Amino acid sequence: MAFYCPDGAMAQQLEATIQALEADGRAGLGRQLSITWLRYSHSLIDSASSRSDLESFWADQPRGASWRGDQARYPASVVKLLYLVAAEAWLQRQLIDDTPELRRALADMIRDSSNDATGLVLDLLTGTTSGPPLPETAFASWALRRRLVNQWCEQLGWSEWAGCNACQKTWGDGPYGRERQFYGADLENRNRLSTDVCARLLHGVMASALVSPPACSRMRELLGRSLDADERAGDPDNQVDGFLGAGVPAGARVWSKAGWMSQARHDAAYIEAEGHAPTLLVVFSEGHSRAGDEQLLPELCRQLLAA
Repeated sequence: MAFYCPDGAMAQQLEATIQALEADGRAGLGRQLSITWLRYSHSLIDSASSRSDLESFWADQPRGASWRGDQARYPASVVKLLYLVAAEAWLQRQLIDDTPELRRALADMIRDSSNDATGLVLDLLTGTTSGPPLPETAFASWALRRRLVNQWCEQLGWSEWAGCNACQKTWGDGPYGRERQFYGADLENRNRLSTDVCARLLHGVMASALVSPPACSRMRELLGRSLDADERAGDPDNQVDGFLGAGVPAGARVWSKAGWMSQARHDAAYIEAEGHAPTLLVVFSEGHSRAGDEQLLPELCRQLLAA
């Protein structure tokens, strides 16, 4: 059962929005998209400070709808949201040390989407390092450790995790050596996430319902995006322009993690805007045309917020 309550009217609106965008010169859009869309009756952040019962929180489901929300796709840099949550979980259990270098890497991984920082974080989470290919026995031991984040996700018991995989670093040019060895001959071991599981992760972080309230507060601070035009102009990798944050009304607040590469343009965002219900929206779009489509995610956001 989904962690949100399916809303028929929202599902109809979501389908109609996709069809309208597809008719506007985006042939095949419906097959290239996965979307999970949630609406709340109150601010998750404001209610988090007074919450004392997590069991009742998870039982009080938001209303929502999805389009191919359970389809696992290559998540690009959105996987960094999961690695951030995992790092805070490891720190809580004292499995890794809380050092200034780790905090610098987590900040760069989320704020700037640094692949180098992500590599360090995943090495610390799994006790592995990159390097030349390994012989069979050593590689089997290395691969087992690299799957530790997957094992932790499985232990959460979330139905949304089915079919997902989060064990790879993120790359500029691509993996080499044992990293390429780990991808498999046909890249069958690439990262895979669904918009449903990403929505549940972000839902928990925004509501202080994952790991601990202090940990969620730290994560929200990293996920916060500036909508100031001058700041965005000075940072071409601001994760707002061309993504969901570019479709919010003036004065809104956005917390998000985007992903972009040659074959994907994704974003996961929680939005609070005056006159609109608090909204959580995760969109994965695949294909070369979608990767270059800077208007798709902002327009989706505008239309769904206004629905």
